[in-house]
Amino acid sequence: MKQHIFDALEQSQVYLQRFMSSGDSLDAIDRAAALLINTLSNGNAIYACGNGGSMSDAMHFAEELTGRYRKNRAGLSATAISDPGHITCVANDFGYEYIFSRYLEARAKPGDCLLAISTSGRSNNVIKAVEYARSNGIEVVSLTGAAESALGKLASVDISAGASDFADRVQEVHIKIIHILIESIERHFFPENY
Repeated sequence: MKQHIFDALEQSQVYLQRFMSSGDSLDAIDRAAALLINTLSNGNAIYACGNGGSMSDAMHFAEELTGRYRKNRAGLSATAISDPGHITCVANDFGYEYIFSRYLEARAKPGDCLLAISTSGRSNNVIKAVEYARSNGIEVVSLTGAAESALGKLASVDISAGASDFADRVQEVHIKIIHILIESIERHFFPENY
């Protein structure tokens, strides 16, 4: 067996275990799930954004809610800000830092919620979206890496995966958190599926 394969799995396990051992982390997930459930219960929508792999995570989060996660059930209102026409238009006309905030300006309403994902917690365009959201009655759940990031400090609830030298470890925890949030939402609205 190649040693780097074992090492990668072991590093991932250690990083996840460190995250799990923090009571603050588990409490933050619980509070974030409650906020997302409340958003949908009130007839509002959830938006999600991020760059690169975090955009893929935002898209995955939204499609699991509009489609299905484990079993068939009604779709839930969630949108990833990932439309290439919108992104390239806004980036060209206003600047890349406005690609997410401009979308919220066009579509989001007070009472909606934004899932803002950034492994560094420093992505300027994600921070601008959060600033817009907080100024316009939109709650924010952030998924970040190191605690006390610029993004996390602005969020209603920040779930910090913990500091890492590499974004992939953070992303591995983020996808687990995303799946837990989706399951928590489903358990609330569709208990018959569990």
